[in-house]
Amino acid sequence: MTSEYRPGLEGVVAAETRMSHVDGQIGELIIGGYALEEVAAKATAEEMAFLLWTDRLPDAAELAAFSQSLAEKRPLPPATLTLLKAVAREKAPVMDALRIGAGTLSLGLDALAPRELAEAVVARFPTIVAAYWRFLNGQEAIAPAADLGHAANYLYMLTGERPSAAQVRGMETYLNTVSDHSLNASTFTARVIVSTGSDLVSAITGAVGALKGPLHGGAPGPALDMVFEIGSAENAEPYLREKLANGDRLMGFGHRVYKVRDPRADVLGQAAEKMFAVDGDMALYELAKAVEETAVSLLAEYKPGRNLQTNVEFYTALLLHGLGLSTALFTPTFAVGRVAGWLGHCFEQMENGRLIRPSSVYIGETGRKW
Repeated sequence: MTSEYRPGLEGVVAAETRMSHVDGQIGELIIGGYALEEVAAKATAEEMAFLLWTDRLPDAAELAAFSQSLAEKRPLPPATLTLLKAVAREKAPVMDALRIGAGTLSLGLDALAPRELAEAVVARFPTIVAAYWRFLNGQEAIAPAADLGHAANYLYMLTGERPSAAQVRGMETYLNTVSDHSLNASTFTARVIVSTGSDLVSAITGAVGALKGPLHGGAPGPALDMVFEIGSAENAEPYLREKLANGDRLMGFGHRVYKVRDPRADVLGQAAEKMFAVDGDMALYELAKAVEETAVSLLAEYKPGRNLQTNVEFYTALLLHGLGLSTALFTPTFAVGRVAGWLGHCFEQMENGRLIRPSSVYIGETGRKW
């Protein structure tokens, strides 16, 4: 049988899913049957996880029970905390610590059913990131607050301060926006691992390893650095013209999948505007808007026909900065949102029961003699 080689599996359909659908030609992202702009700014993180796992939104009683179950599972095993403290002494990056910590999440939970184990993973991801961040900065970890929702508790564990309603809504919208994005590299990694009959924690740890790669997890930080370097709206055009003339890439613009404006940029841009208006620096938001408008205009001039538009990284950087997060926390926070989607895909793959085992084309020598 002759197999066609597709580098990077480009265009190869490897799964059927109800998690999400991406149409890069028209700039559409559907999650759990809802257009992103319909659900991201309205749902809580708990509602989004429930939707991804059950294909419907919970009623009030189900939401209360699910939220309580997550809250009860937030504390980390003592061994995980001890390990994170040791890793912090080595000054490892936060994504390394999340990968290391994720591998310990089944401690004491081996007897749990897959759904309960998944709840523990989702509940503990923010705890790992927040605890490690504080250890890394010479502080003690803050215990989870049972009376706070998933997004609010994450912000609280990072800072020790209870976030405002505007900050919570901003974080909820971000976590929902990045919760799933079709069969991306980390999601595919999780599905491959769980297809072997391995456990959910192994699958999620592998997904974190895939997300850690800069070609997938991205680097939202430089998009914000560019805004800060520009400093004022009148500097935007000369600064950006110089970069484009030098052949430099404008961070936060253009996307491999979206050939028009990334719908996640619209949702996060609106979330940033609402949050900054109530609880932030509107001057920074206005500067970012001016930089965005100038960049899109100049990209059309310098790279005609490519339609390079704003992508998710640009407003991710602005929104998370407005929430007080360091750039070192941007990709780990992405993982806090994406883990619910990873687990939803794992559940689908477990139902499918088929080992993912693609072929390869041999291009080496033959007929060699010892």
